[in-house]
Amino acid sequence: MEKYIPRIIIAGVSSGSGKTSVATGLMKALSDMGLAVQPFKVGPDYIDPGYHKIACGRDSCSLDSWLVPEDRLLEDFAAASDGADIAVIEGVMGLYDGGRNGVSSTAQIAKLLKAPIIIVIDVKSIGASAAAIALGYKEYDKEADIRGTILNRLGSDTHKQMITKAMSDIGIEVLGGIRRNDCLYMPERHLGLVPTLENPAVPVVEKLGTAMRDQLDIQAILHCARSAEPLSISGIDRKGNTASAVRIALAKDEAFSFYYPDSIAELRNQGAEIVYFSPIHDKEVPESDGIILGGGFPEVFAAKLSSNESMRESMLARAKDGCPIYAECGGYMYAMRSIRDFEGTEYPMVGIFDCKSSMTKKLQMVGYIEAELTQDLPIGKKGCKLHGHEFHFSVEESHTASKPAIFTKMRDMNRYYAGQYRYNTFGSYMHMNFFGEPEAASSFIMSCQKYKKSKSAGSDN
Repeated sequence: MEKYIPRIIIAGVSSGSGKTSVATGLMKALSDMGLAVQPFKVGPDYIDPGYHKIACGRDSCSLDSWLVPEDRLLEDFAAASDGADIAVIEGVMGLYDGGRNGVSSTAQIAKLLKAPIIIVIDVKSIGASAAAIALGYKEYDKEADIRGTILNRLGSDTHKQMITKAMSDIGIEVLGGIRRNDCLYMPERHLGLVPTLENPAVPVVEKLGTAMRDQLDIQAILHCARSAEPLSISGIDRKGNTASAVRIALAKDEAFSFYYPDSIAELRNQGAEIVYFSPIHDKEVPESDGIILGGGFPEVFAAKLSSNESMRESMLARAKDGCPIYAECGGYMYAMRSIRDFEGTEYPMVGIFDCKSSMTKKLQMVGYIEAELTQDLPIGKKGCKLHGHEFHFSVEESHTASKPAIFTKMRDMNRYYAGQYRYNTFGSYMHMNFFGEPEAASSFIMSCQKYKKSKSAGSDN
């Protein structure tokens, strides 16, 4: 079937060009106009979507063609956009930047979605050269539907007029000009923006909405979005089971917030009841048949996580009891013996894995990976291959156990052993989207069902 979805992509010429501020502010401005705005983010990102949700009141979904096959990604886009008047999609890095061979670049996603593109250019310290940049981006791939530009960090009206004239001479429309304003910047740290759970993000989003309303040509942007052609959608059955097969406890608080909404939805769709808990604030893991420890910033909250001894003891006891546990990146660090923060202070953690993680000043890994399991694990059988990504500053120390997976770094095809498996817990630095790996979701739920039956059998004896 065909589905008409007004949509626009806010792309950048590079990281740091201002696309997150522009996209978030545009979402807020459109929402304040009474439009239902569905936000999206291209690529593997857990933090920017938090700002999108504040702006729109709707969960921002990831669009990543490495983590989710293209056919499912298109269906997910359509389903998430149900009931929305417009979809606003924030790009990743520069327009043509992505994984190996451009996988999951903003341009690739734009062509998949047949979405018009507006590129944000940081014009501080340049004038007519901005037009040369825009022309180069437009000519590089003529299948990418670039409709216009937004000029960011303008110094004056004269500055804007100079660049607008140069853009007009080459037939590229300027759809807005944002003046330099330190109040519009979002707080950052080692992995990018500070998550919305940790800072007063609402006032920042309000200011961005006002700035974009006043400095963008909103009506012209809406015209671009509404000119997008209908999409051909086959449809995915998203009806969940009427009775939950298993109960999965999912860690979610200031330290653990890196989850894709459609990943959790996939678990629910396959029969899982999701219950949330906080390793910082709660005293113990809730009654459940499985546990997921997602990514986040445990190093920032290491003191609080460490001081919650009852939670750490509860988690270790559940692991020793054979409860299936899946731990990603920050959750993996929490499952280790300790975390050493940036200042060199070491804090005891859960101790499922007999090693520790140490923060470094250097980014250790960023990029897409393929994980081949070398033994049966809660998320798949031996030989199973999964798509994921890594992004971390920490390293493992004092680890002697065998590694249960071989990771292939897709950028250079370098292969290395990774992760750990102990009791019935698998952890690694890999982030994964269960919506893109439904077999992994099924495997984890089956592991939870097996554990649930073993508990029931034990209680009958």
